[in-house]
Amino acid sequence: MPIADSELNIPETMHAAVYRGQSVVNVEQIPTPAIRPGELLIRVEACGICHTDLKKIEHNLLAPPRVYGHETAGVVVAAGAGVVKFRPGDRVVAFHHIPCLECFYCHRKTYAQCPVYKKVGITAGFEPAGGGFAQYVRVMDWIVDRGVEKIPEGVSFERATLVEPLNTCLKAVVQCDPQPEDFVLVMGQGPIGLMFTMLVDRTGARVAATDTIAERLAISARCGAEFAWDPRTLDVAAQVKSLTAGRGADLVIVAASVPGIVDQAIACSRPGSRILLFAQTSATERIETSGADICVGERTLFGCYSASVDLQRDSAKLVFGGELPVEELISHCLPLVKIRSGFEMALHPGPKSLKIIVQPQRWS
Repeated sequence: MPIADSELNIPETMHAAVYRGQSVVNVEQIPTPAIRPGELLIRVEACGICHTDLKKIEHNLLAPPRVYGHETAGVVVAAGAGVVKFRPGDRVVAFHHIPCLECFYCHRKTYAQCPVYKKVGITAGFEPAGGGFAQYVRVMDWIVDRGVEKIPEGVSFERATLVEPLNTCLKAVVQCDPQPEDFVLVMGQGPIGLMFTMLVDRTGARVAATDTIAERLAISARCGAEFAWDPRTLDVAAQVKSLTAGRGADLVIVAASVPGIVDQAIACSRPGSRILLFAQTSATERIETSGADICVGERTLFGCYSASVDLQRDSAKLVFGGELPVEELISHCLPLVKIRSGFEMALHPGPKSLKIIVQPQRWS
């Protein structure tokens, strides 16, 4: 449905969830960002809560004040001079990191290590930090050039917020390159783990999933897992080996972060296998394991982080086209004033909580 002109009026101030340090986030009234040539102002309609932002808040990893939130979908309300691809009224999703495509790392397609990629290109004010937990965000010029995708009619803003996290998982699956004959174990079935289950299932590989929440295991079966196990109630390594002629998994994707999980992944894997670490994003996390299991066992232990500009269109098509049941992942939609309860649900998930979406334009 077209956006009425009256809906594009831009207020001088807006509400935002501002990180003030000491793990404190307050919903405050702050100035609406002003844009420059080549930039966009987006009215945020939905923004997903991501654990990378929660870690920054919980462990006070960056200096305050900041407005976090980077899984952002909304409506363009203003376009700066020189912008030709977008106009007010366009429904869009915006990536907060985009590489330069010219540096040493970009030439090797290791985009997340590019100095420009490491700069955050979306802000609601203060030091750029994504800004999606606010009513409006300013999108900087290099993001406008390559990091904004239009949302087709009929696709909800809430569904569109999943484009960025799905991109990060798709990038990892492409890197892992599972083959149709592979047995793949996905450890953790939160929203990210479930995305991995969906994407690996598309490759034709056999997928097994683990989680400690029964409801998540039930969803994983609908997302493509052939087997879904609670590691507290059975020996996952023994189960995997019984299904692989005693060898173990060809690929293990670690989509959760708990003590000892890497040792569990090694125990479930065969010699010569690959083990992907995806959830170990905090510098405070430490891994200690047997060197011989890696060296003598000829296993490959590697990481993958953040989104790929090369897969941006592909991830958007997967989310927008309905090929994947991603809306099953959305469990809660909350107004901005209830964002702290959203953080609590994300940090301490229960049987019914999965992906939690903040809707900054809602008041109740």
